[in-house]
Amino acid sequence: MSHLIETSWQALRLLLSGDPGLWTIIGISFSVSLRAVAIAAPVALVLAFLLAHTQFPGRRLLIATFNTLLALPAVVVGLTVYMILSRNGPLGDLKLLFSQTAMVIGQIILCFPILVAISHSALQSADRRAWETALTLGATPWRAMLTLMYEVRFGLIAAIIAAFGRIIAEVGSSMMVGGNILNYTRNIPTAIALETSKGEFAQGIALGMILLLSALVLNFSLNFLQGKGEIRQ
Repeated sequence: MSHLIETSWQALRLLLSGDPGLWTIIGISFSVSLRAVAIAAPVALVLAFLLAHTQFPGRRLLIATFNTLLALPAVVVGLTVYMILSRNGPLGDLKLLFSQTAMVIGQIILCFPILVAISHSALQSADRRAWETALTLGATPWRAMLTLMYEVRFGLIAAIIAAFGRIIAEVGSSMMVGGNILNYTRNIPTAIALETSKGEFAQGIALGMILLLSALVLNFSLNFLQGKGEIRQ
């Protein structure tokens, strides 16, 4: 127990010291994951809306597929992207393997089903009259869709937070397609795995603290926004 406390203090001092190597890892991790969510979210939200408020062949199968993909293992995604981007793969000529772009691609695949599934549930639970009223008042379908999304904005924000939390903590895909290259593709989860394997627990705990802190900040922010929304109503 005393060893754990001492290592935790070392981790805290490491964070507060502004260690360049440590904060480079943190910056890479947040940069890659934020880009992945920013790219995936707009497409996922529109698709979730279409699944919730339109009818087309294969709709139920598509919903079931996205719900199934919620449990998609990160290592399977990493292996698939690796094979596609490797020298003998169909996109090998792009030379994207072991780059941040490859990591972004892997994380997009991981977070997309989460964004679609949770957003679909939020949009499906919305009052359909908001959509119908907006159309009746002359709004374009695009504007009406945005109106409905605003009505369930907290559910959609929760979907984005859940997706971000999933990918910023994943290690399988990032390790396989990023290569864990220092100052380039080494992110928080891969660094934790590496440092722990070397017995450097202080840096691993320090990076783990950042993951926990980011989760707390995101969830407190969502609760704060929900509270303000309830007060206005």
